Amino acid sequence: MSDSSGGRTGNAIEERVQESRLKLWVLLEMDRVRLTGLLTLVVFSTLVVLGVVDPTPFPDEEAIVALFEALVTAVITGVTVVVTINQLVLSQELGSVGDQQERMEGALAFREDVESALGESASPGDPGRFLAALLAELDQQARHLTNASTPDTQHQRAIESLVDELHESVESVETRLEHAEFGSFEVISAALDFEYSWMLQEARRLRKEYADATSEADQAALESISELLQLYGVSREHVKTLYFQWELINLSRAVLYAAVPALLVSAAMILYVDTLVSTGGVILGVNTLVWVTSAATAVAVLPFALLLAYVLRITTVAKRTLAIGPFVLRSTNRDTRNDY
Repeated sequence: MSDSSGGRTGNAIEERVQESRLKLWVLLEMDRVRLTGLLTLVVFSTLVVLGVVDPTPFPDEEAIVALFEALVTAVITGVTVVVTINQLVLSQELGSVGDQQERMEGALAFREDVESALGESASPGDPGRFLAALLAELDQQARHLTNASTPDTQHQRAIESLVDELHESVESVETRLEHAEFGSFEVISAALDFEYSWMLQEARRLRKEYADATSEADQAALESISELLQLYGVSREHVKTLYFQWELINLSRAVLYAAVPALLVSAAMILYVDTLVSTGGVILGVNTLVWVTSAATAVAVLPFALLLAYVLRITTVAKRTLAIGPFVLRSTNRDTRNDY
């Protein structure tokens, strides 16, 4: 989808950021547990291959002991860091009665603003449906501009481009939001695919630049669209913040669970490596010590694989949503006239 100036193409995130679909799928869409398993499998497979290539794998048991001693220290340090992160997340939920009341009043005031814009007595409580309701109203307001007619051809094309973009974007995202369950990545994934920044910039520009050439009804529709896009931007940021807290709590719990087998296996390798060395043996043509040490290392790095899998998604989402409002911080096809 492009505007009259050639400034806008594509709405889905993979179309906007000009990165490969596979890379974005791994960073964002892939299940975090499966990504963790893939990372540990890579560690295991790499060590086995190196053990096969090396004609004398692990000749010194002291090297194995040193490796797992370092891993024990790393696991304990990593768990401490994760617990600290968890405390920071939980600290946002703690506060005096006055603080909690202020948070409640702010949340209710924002909902009243949204309900006023939607013309409803109550807004949906589910985050996905809440965002979907804003999008549905946006589409409705855009329809008011469908029959807009102005003597300025460029203005007419700009209005048609905005209406088409809004309708196409809402149509592709609204259903996904309505059926997405919060806690999964589906809500954030759908919310990210609705790129509101260009639409907000364009609606504001049309209102101001063509104020004299636009009817009062169209001006009111553009003002409503701008207001709804602003509300959507704030709502998406709030939902994103809640999702980050949710994910960090899940990460903390998963790392704590994974730390127990990681510590046990590392300790076992330190205590009983001499027995493994003396036992010897070959499995599928590969030294048994290679299999055992590679598997033990993969288990020992499991907490770090979990940390990497979760943080990759969180940081990718954060990077794509750094700015709120009509700011664009990435390379894209832009309307050079409007610096977008």
